[in-house]
Amino acid sequence: MVKDQLRKPSLRMTQILADNVRAYRKVQNLSQEALADICDLHRTYIGSVERGERNVTLSTLEVIAQALGISVPELLTENMKTNNDGVNKYVEAIKQSGLSIYDPIEIGDPNLWIPTPELEILLNDGLMGISLAKLKPKTRSKVLKQHICKILGYPVPVSFKKTKPRFPGQHFDTYIQKANNLQIWNEKIESTRRYVIVELNADDIISCVKVVTGDVLAKFNTTGTLTQKYQARLKRRNRKLELIAEEDTMVLQPFVFPDFNLALVESPINHPAAGQLLPIRQIFEQLSKLIGTSFADTGHDQDRKRGDELHRIVCQNLGYKKYQDDGQFPDIRHQLIEIKLQTSPTIDLGLVCPDSTEPLDIPQIEQQQVRHCDVRYALFYAKTDGETVTLTHFFLTTGEKFFNRFPQCKGKTLNNKLQIPLPRNFFSN
Repeated sequence: MVKDQLRKPSLRMTQILADNVRAYRKVQNLSQEALADICDLHRTYIGSVERGERNVTLSTLEVIAQALGISVPELLTENMKTNNDGVNKYVEAIKQSGLSIYDPIEIGDPNLWIPTPELEILLNDGLMGISLAKLKPKTRSKVLKQHICKILGYPVPVSFKKTKPRFPGQHFDTYIQKANNLQIWNEKIESTRRYVIVELNADDIISCVKVVTGDVLAKFNTTGTLTQKYQARLKRRNRKLELIAEEDTMVLQPFVFPDFNLALVESPINHPAAGQLLPIRQIFEQLSKLIGTSFADTGHDQDRKRGDELHRIVCQNLGYKKYQDDGQFPDIRHQLIEIKLQTSPTIDLGLVCPDSTEPLDIPQIEQQQVRHCDVRYALFYAKTDGETVTLTHFFLTTGEKFFNRFPQCKGKTLNNKLQIPLPRNFFSN
């Protein structure tokens, strides 16, 4: 049966396979590159499968299915993508509420606010494969927004208001991209706003959706024209280890639990939960052991790769079974830890001001909204000889007390038009 299907695959079956490979990959928290590595395939091969552009042999299908922990028939069965109660609960709650896209929702509302990772899953599942061909730009934008309303459980308005952002309730804007040059006109990038970036293939069919916060988007800016970029100064003293905040913020204190075993947690990018947050002092004691640790230097212009390696080392040191990074703030969402690797005194903070009392884009913890200032900042100072990076100093603080130790310095301001070059692998990671 499967052999017959693969011998002359229909367009529908090719699309089912594309949807399912992407959906099961998301369930396994794998990037295209990670799945390709497991299958001993090139990343572009997985990408073409997920875009419905490739006929796959049975032997390759078996390899992909095994890597995803499923059978070949499951991979070819329609509607896998709707079998996810974890994200569909938000859709049902929104339908039952009767809210419109313009009605405000408190960030972190456990029933109605869709966290960024879950929002990306829903929109990918619902939008992939939809054609926007032969539509004028304004009509294309309207049709996209109509689809999004239906996917998220909102009634479709007769006309869309020119609000900022366009979806105020869930606090996001939409952008349709055929090129990797994202343009934002007459608006500043906001750290808490979400940006839904929709990729079209050569035939104007939606091939991927990425959802990022303003802080993540700002990292891709290379023009120097940011809305507002927060910076601070790291002044080293005689001590190599400094715990700046002796205790967590009052908001977090009821939810911390000493000696919780992080090996029991599926991923460091899970949402934080009561009883699973380690106290800040215990995190300090554990991460202090990393002073003296060295790793290969990928080059002076490869700060992101060096930061990724430190991120991996920190996850391992804390006891997680695996390293995972989805590019969202903070780096280790499960422990509310943001990691900074410093080889110079200037601390780049992007669009997030550490002591901000703005709500963080995560579900509430027992009806308590977590704020940016509740995040724990782990700063590592390092020296490099061009070949090896060595960690020499470690600082840990809450966002609330960040500027008590690291004085703020003025960031950059912005002109009217932002052009942000998205990384080549933006839609594949």
